[in-house]
Amino acid sequence: MTGVLVIDDDDRIRLSLTLALQDEGYTVRAAASAEEGIAEQRRRPAETVLVDLMLPGIDGYECIRELRRNDGVPIVVVSARDDTHDIVAALEAGADDYLVKPVAVKELTARLRALRRRTRSALAVPGLSFGDLEVVPEAGEVRLAGEPVAVTRTEFRLLCELAYHAGRVLSRQQLLERVWDYTVGDERLVDVHVGRLRQKIEMDPAVPRHLVTVRGLGYRLQR
Repeated sequence: MTGVLVIDDDDRIRLSLTLALQDEGYTVRAAASAEEGIAEQRRRPAETVLVDLMLPGIDGYECIRELRRNDGVPIVVVSARDDTHDIVAALEAGADDYLVKPVAVKELTARLRALRRRTRSALAVPGLSFGDLEVVPEAGEVRLAGEPVAVTRTEFRLLCELAYHAGRVLSRQQLLERVWDYTVGDERLVDVHVGRLRQKIEMDPAVPRHLVTVRGLGYRLQR
């Protein structure tokens, strides 16, 4: 199974997550602070990182941003905070998913399996151009005006799905199923990732030319 890094300052929760994931066949390492977790990820990269938001020293948001600087590793927030602001802020910092404590082990492992499937899969489509925007699924690249654009794995999967269905509207639920592999999930995941993509691929994110909203229906990538 895959390697998981758990970053949580609560000894009891950190141990319980570690034991539960090990029982499910995962190789688990653990860290009690963001600083320790970031250093551990640099030494021996895990395939998935679980991050609590309420950490001593560097908080969970900054931990996510730091992990994101040079690493496309899937990041799942596991936090007691369930406020919409906290969820959106964590996703905007670079998290791929968000779970509220207490977490059922079966739900957590289902999310981890979904993350693994989508980060390892590739859409078998050729490079697609949308004016100055180019998506190259087989190379794992996004280019804007010929320059590479740094995107996370989830952002890339989302953009590929929209590119594959260029000109068609995909609902938030369809995107949750196809990109996140969730039959049930929080549609805010889609909205926040779309917003982050617009910051990277649009000249004016407030007036997008490529990744547009079709009110009441969903999103469309257009030339």
